Amino acid sequence: MGAKKKIAVIGTVGLPAKYGGFETLAAHLVKNLDRKYKITVYCSGKKYKKINNQRQTYYRFARLKYLPFKANGIQSIIYDTLSIIHALFYADVLLVLGVAGAWILPFVKTFTNKKIIISIDGIEWKRDKWNFFAKCYLFWAENLAVKYSHIDISDNESIQDYTAIRYGSLSRIIEYGADHTMKVVPVYEDRQEFPFLNKPYAFKVCRIEPENNVHEVLKAFSQLTKYTLVMVGNWENSEYGRGLKQQYEKRASIILLDPIYEQSRLDLLRSNALVYIHGHAAGGTNPSLVEAMYLGLPVIAYGVSYNRTTTEDKALYFKNHKDLIGLIKNTTIKELKAQGSIMGEIAKRRYNWELVSDKYSQLITEALMVKDKVAVKPRLAQLGVTKLIEMNLGHLKHQHLFFEKE
Repeated sequence: MGAKKKIAVIGTVGLPAKYGGFETLAAHLVKNLDRKYKITVYCSGKKYKKINNQRQTYYRFARLKYLPFKANGIQSIIYDTLSIIHALFYADVLLVLGVAGAWILPFVKTFTNKKIIISIDGIEWKRDKWNFFAKCYLFWAENLAVKYSHIDISDNESIQDYTAIRYGSLSRIIEYGADHTMKVVPVYEDRQEFPFLNKPYAFKVCRIEPENNVHEVLKAFSQLTKYTLVMVGNWENSEYGRGLKQQYEKRASIILLDPIYEQSRLDLLRSNALVYIHGHAAGGTNPSLVEAMYLGLPVIAYGVSYNRTTTEDKALYFKNHKDLIGLIKNTTIKELKAQGSIMGEIAKRRYNWELVSDKYSQLITEALMVKDKVAVKPRLAQLGVTKLIEMNLGHLKHQHLFFEKE
């Protein structure tokens, strides 16, 4: 048996996972694959502080490498770039999560024999949190990421449609797992700390950003005074979040909580909710959504193509606060429970980490064997906007694809 191949995981905040979807993905890839490959995971030294002048150097059998930059925001360009450069000295395969450092990939592919697998993480340049110049950079970087990788990954069929039409790339679909979540039965102390556990409530956890439609959800529940909403998020991270918190935190039916990083605490609040509200309007398969589905929660989601794809078009969907109010008022508990069972079945079939890890392992094997991508030319790219809508594929119109005029 030959030597183990060396894999560099680039673009996460780091391990142990406590910050987001990519970190959870990295943790489970290490758990399931670290005996098969020699894995190095790059970590932000800004987030993982030294204890007794030392940092954790291994997570299971994976090596941890720290860089003194943030993994998010403008610093992510430097963080990812330096991670890629460092990985060139030892790694066989670079697994790059996100497109921030993609500007360097043309040089990597042209002047080295390293294999590049990239997950573009939804359509990052469309997110409202970025200013105009950041969106332009991310738009450009996305193009480079897809063009100069050996394999690109989409976490959702709608993203696969997007990359096929825009870039002629046959992106591979690998979703997120959710089977790390658990149903937690509250004990007496939990009910004392969180009195809302004693009655039905809706639940939402997300980054507090406009693209997650936090304002629409809060506006709806401010008018649904007979219903309780519990929302967890980083309220102090932006003017948007601070403004919403100040506006709604004194309402008796709305409970706003700060971020919860401990999985069991989050599962306690989430798994005992009556319904999960998912407001994300950008991205692909969202981790918080598939986790809620795995717990068997009924889902009311913002009605974009990504969310419909993730839930197999079997959730309830809203476009604004008025839609959400109508769904809450007019859907019976019996209907919600039936829908929750469907969500659970979908999640158990599609969103488990063993399956996800196996798919990544297969892509690593493939990447080591291929030289170039096989280009695709989807026939959809030849259709105009009107025809797409007629075929019930109108969501592709909203990707800002530059279709020729009819």
